[in-house]
Order: sequence, then C-alpha cells, then structure tokens
Amino acid sequence: MSDHANNLQSNSGVSVLAPDLTGQDFRIGIVQARFNEGHCVALSNSCIQELIKLGVAQEDIRLVTVPGALEIPFALQKLAETGEFDGLVALGTVIRGETYHFELVSNESASGITRISIETGLPIANGVLTCDTDEQAHVRVQIKGADCARAVVEMANLALALTPDLDIEIQPNSSQ
Repeated sequence: MSDHANNLQSNSGVSVLAPDLTGQDFRIGIVQARFNEGHCVALSNSCIQELIKLGVAQEDIRLVTVPGALEIPFALQKLAETGEFDGLVALGTVIRGETYHFELVSNESASGITRISIETGLPIANGVLTCDTDEQAHVRVQIKGADCARAVVEMANLALALTPDLDIEIQPNSSQ
C-alpha cells in the first residue's frame, strides 16, 4: 500500500479507502485549450494555484496549450506516453453557439479525454466547461480549475493505493 493511502474503518466494519489530497511528489500535466482564452487561462491559473496548495511542487507541473477542445485528447495522449506524469488535467471552455458544432465539440472532447484515461490507466480530470453563455463560463472557471486539481490528486493517490506492490524476490540461479 502506498504512503499516500489512508484506510479508515466505517461503522459497519468495512475497510474504506479515504480520499487523499496529498499532492507531494506528484508530477501533473495540464492541457489547456486556447479557444475562449480568457476563460481557459483563468481555469489553468485556478488549477495550478490549487495544485500548489495541495503540495505539488511548481516545477512538477507542466502546462501545454492547444488550439481548442478537440485537440486536448491528442496532447493528453502524448503526455501520457511519456510516462512522466502521475495525473493529467484537461482544461477548456466550449460555449454554445447557434449551430450543432457545440454538441460535436463537447461530446468528442469528453469522449477522447475519457478514452485516453482508460487506455493509459492515468487519471485525467476533465475541466472542459460546456456553457450556454460567457457569463456562465466566467462564474465557473475559478471553481472548476480548483476542482480539477483536487480530482487529479485524489485519483492519482487512488491509483497508487490500488496498485499492488511488486515484492518480487530474485532467486539465485540454481543451475550454476
């Protein structure tokens, strides 16, 4: 069991793995869309501030920007492939317009983010806001950025806690 894991006993005697928001020694990658840039920068600033509050060292946070929400999954996949990160965060803002494009971008971005997380086994917090108006996005950016920081740290700790320790004994070669 990881040093990051905390077990508690519930009233019914069942062992419960408690949420752990300790970010010390974690490396976190953030992919931020630039479309609706003001909202996206506010999301990433809020996320980074919260990661630091949770104990993630500033030098262990990497921010990558991409043109829009549809490009986020590609960048997440490339970051995941490096093996350098304990968790990733996807940040962007999609604001409803008068066409079907909003639904396409929202659905495909979310689907890609989820797929990358499942395929790689790496926790990814999805902070791509889908809002009807700029005003809605403005209200949500501070809260959502910090929420994503807490979610990625909690899920990275969960991944560590649920990963079996590899206590492999090396046996001497008996044929010599």
